[in-house]
Amino acid sequence: MQELFHLQAVCPETGARAGKLVTPHGTVETPVFMPVGSQGTVKTLTPPDLESLGVQIILANTYHLYLRPGIDTVKELGGLHRFMAWNGPILTDSGGFQIFSLGHLRRINDEGALFRSHIDGSEQFLTPELAIRAQEDLGADVIMVLDECPPYGGTRDAIRRATERTHLWAEKSRKFHKREDQALFGIVQGGTFADLRRQSVEYLRSLDFPGYAVGGLSLGEPKEITYSVLADTITMLPADKPRYLMGVGSPEDLVECVARGADMFDSALPTRLARNGALFGENRRINIFNSRFEREAGPLDRGCDCYTCRTFPAAYLHHLFKARELLAYRLATIHNIRYIVRLMAKTRKAIQDGAYGDFKKEFLAGYEPTDPGIRAEQKRKWLLSRGVEGSP
Repeated sequence: MQELFHLQAVCPETGARAGKLVTPHGTVETPVFMPVGSQGTVKTLTPPDLESLGVQIILANTYHLYLRPGIDTVKELGGLHRFMAWNGPILTDSGGFQIFSLGHLRRINDEGALFRSHIDGSEQFLTPELAIRAQEDLGADVIMVLDECPPYGGTRDAIRRATERTHLWAEKSRKFHKREDQALFGIVQGGTFADLRRQSVEYLRSLDFPGYAVGGLSLGEPKEITYSVLADTITMLPADKPRYLMGVGSPEDLVECVARGADMFDSALPTRLARNGALFGENRRINIFNSRFEREAGPLDRGCDCYTCRTFPAAYLHHLFKARELLAYRLATIHNIRYIVRLMAKTRKAIQDGAYGDFKKEFLAGYEPTDPGIRAEQKRKWLLSRGVEGSP
């Protein structure tokens, strides 16, 4: 396989990086955000939509595709790219987070995870080897090892055991993986414990993965902890390999975490917010249900070049959401994805221009994040809705 990652520029002030990720289905410019298409679709959008929005790479989830329609079905129909008619790069998550979100519906040992399907209750057993085989059959460009993702707030002993099991599974995955046209990433765990994170990095580096992900963050912990753990962890990872921070997608977090050296990001946040009427504005998150939009003749965001903002007044979006028209979710998703894509392009340019420190300061000074209390409660409810044990 050709060299996976080319580092092109580093901001000396912050450590922010610009690079290129080379895959069989195209080259991805980093920093990059990957919209989540868990079941082989980014909700409400077609592949041409994604292309027009500037999306370079998407994420699909092995757990969901394993249960429905089944890995064999996707393989028989030509693999995931052909199945969903997306010609660009795809990263597949192993499904570890989804399995460990099942709470009482799953049991874990060193061999793998025994769980009951959230769809029909059928009993399933997923091993590290089966997770790799499934992703090889799906044909994604970048694939992930099966890991155990402990919840925020767990005891040190529980997180230590989960981290050690993640290492065992990573070694099994590395040995089992055969496809040379796929890049297999290891996943660093260790919770918020610096020594466990260091041990995790050291062990995974010894396995010499093509790329590394930082997992177990953005699970309800305060942002300052996310940033601190990321900064400490990422400096220990190889500088010549891609660094993927899992589960981060709010504008302010993306800007902060790019500054700490992360190259790749994913989150369902932008699309989930869109379907609930929360849209990214130039300076803050906008609630389109607000009555002030009832007669707003201008676009939602005058600085945005997306189809939604170029075509419709904000009052129309307000009307669609109030009337619960399906078009509302599509137009809102178009806007939120385009906003994030544009933001990532700005971060890359600032890094290449040697001005990321100034860009970060200017952006954060002008962007009003969601109130931390409200955000924490929203995160708590979302985690509980997914059955995540130990949710704060």
